[in-house]
Amino acid sequence: MLRYCSLGSGSGGNALVVRARHTCIMIDCGFSAQEAERRLARAGLQPNQLNAILITHEHGDHIGATGAFSRRHGIPVYASHGTIRAARDNRFPSTLEITSDSPIEIRDLRVIPFTVPHDSREPTQFTLSDGDRELALMTDAGHVTPHMVEIAARADGLLLECNHEPDMLQAGPYPERLKERIRGGWGHLPNHAARDLLRRADNRKLRSLIGMHLSSDNNHPDHARKALAEGVGAAAAEMELATQEEGFRWREL
Repeated sequence: MLRYCSLGSGSGGNALVVRARHTCIMIDCGFSAQEAERRLARAGLQPNQLNAILITHEHGDHIGATGAFSRRHGIPVYASHGTIRAARDNRFPSTLEITSDSPIEIRDLRVIPFTVPHDSREPTQFTLSDGDRELALMTDAGHVTPHMVEIAARADGLLLECNHEPDMLQAGPYPERLKERIRGGWGHLPNHAARDLLRRADNRKLRSLIGMHLSSDNNHPDHARKALAEGVGAAAAEMELATQEEGFRWREL
């Protein structure tokens, strides 16, 4: 059985915890070390229960204080070569380089990194399996690729970015350069792209779907829920979203 919870999702910081039998890992640590500890405690965990930290890419809302946190608690860090090189603080107690589409075994978890189009050095997202169910994390992707559709089609659980609504982004307060970065195909996935990915994927296996990484300035929960619902042919009220402050509570597959 896979169990997973988000400690927070958005531009203010990201962290996801996944458990399988005697294994517990965290994906991203986009907070200060103290805040990460506080949020772990809220989820009923202590840092010494973590077997590894996986980092998707080097942007601050994902890598945060991973260096300080991992050194404080002696936790090994897994990341791509490009992410490790780009990290401002990469003095991890133990570093294991990962390669896209090459599986790694972390005790009871089988993890497969995969690439997404995002404006960082060598970004990866992940699928995680306990041998029975598969969970896919798919955020910080500027546009949908065929490989992403294939991964979504085989997932039992999907954590999918719904970052912004284009009209809200255009009318919003961001400077034009930042708007162009977000919508330019290498930034963040808009609601309609998440909907289209779900429509393209065979999602008959899908048991759990949660919208991730919503922009607080350029999106609204109603827009994200509507897009996800249209993607899977469900009611908007059934759609779940991760929040910046609370993430989401423990789920299981």
